Amino acid sequence: MQYLWAFLIGGAFCTIGQVLIDKTKLTPARILVLFVVVGVVLGGLGVYDYIKDVGGAGATVPLTGFGNLLSEGVREAVDEKGLLGAFTGGLTACAGGVTAAMTAALVAALLFRSKSKA
Repeated sequence: MQYLWAFLIGGAFCTIGQVLIDKTKLTPARILVLFVVVGVVLGGLGVYDYIKDVGGAGATVPLTGFGNLLSEGVREAVDEKGLLGAFTGGLTACAGGVTAAMTAALVAALLFRSKSKA
């Protein structure tokens, strides 16, 4: 049952993104930012915890999950370090994921050469 809920929640996020691409003039970059900001807002309001409980990986893997991770990191760091935590908490919380993405990009850049499409 967990797999079904993860699929449904993740699929709902993907469907919303596809509808935004098809029916609006928003660029993919703006939609990406919108999803991250929505994740931060829902995380800050405490709503995203319920979505995570139901959707599991379907809620934590998409961009909204990244935004939620940032808001959780900031909240925890502010509780521990005060105002300074507002600047460091998001970076500390997502450091593992960012490091993995940067390492994968470096490996891809070393293994493959880019070519122009001209």
